[in-house]
Amino acid sequence: MTLLDAVGPAEVLSRLPGVSVSFIGRRRGVVRGDTGHGAVIADLRIDDVDRLDVLLVPGGSGAGGTAVVSHEPTMRWIRHIDATSTWTTSVCTGSLILAYAGLLQGLRATTYWSAKDVLTAKGAIYVPGRWVRSGKYVTAAGVSAGIDMGLFLASLLADEVTAQACQLALEYDPEPPFDTGSPDKAGPELQRLALRLLEQSQR
Repeated sequence: MTLLDAVGPAEVLSRLPGVSVSFIGRRRGVVRGDTGHGAVIADLRIDDVDRLDVLLVPGGSGAGGTAVVSHEPTMRWIRHIDATSTWTTSVCTGSLILAYAGLLQGLRATTYWSAKDVLTAKGAIYVPGRWVRSGKYVTAAGVSAGIDMGLFLASLLADEVTAQACQLALEYDPEPPFDTGSPDKAGPELQRLALRLLEQSQR
C-alpha cells in the first residue's frame, strides 16, 4: 500500500464533524508502506466490519499494489461493503481493485497514469482527472490526488463551506517547484524515469 493513498484522504475526512475514520486490514496491527518505510495501524479486521458509509480502497506500486485481487476473502468483503455503502472510493491503483471486484463495469473512473490500460481492460472507462465521480463511485488518480478527492468527498458528506474549511485547516495550498505532476506535462523521458524510480523503491 502507498501510505499517502490512505493517509491523505484520512487526514481530510477525520476533520469532519461527526465522522469516524478507521483503517481496516486483513488483520489488526502494522501495515507497512510499499517502500518499506513507514506504516499505518489497522484498527480493525475486515471480519470485524459489516457495513460502512464510505469505503476507501488505497492502491500501491509494484506487485503489492494489486496483490489483494487474488485474495478472495478481501475481494468478497469489498463487494459486500459496496452493496450498502453510500460512497465507494479509491486512490491510485485502488481503482484497479474495485474494477477487479466488478464494481466499475461501464463506469467512468481514473487511476494511476501508467495503469490506465489495466483499468480499461477490466471494463471501466478511463478518464484522466484528479478525481472522477460516477454515481456513488469516486476514484482518484495517483497518490497525492487522494487529498483532492478527499476534499470533494468532504463536500458531499458535509457541505462546500466545511470542505473549504478542512482545506484551510490542512493548509493545503500546493505550489510544487516543478510542473511535471502529470504524464502529459512530463513527457516520455520523465515518465520512464518515474517508473524506474517506483520499481527501485520496491527492492
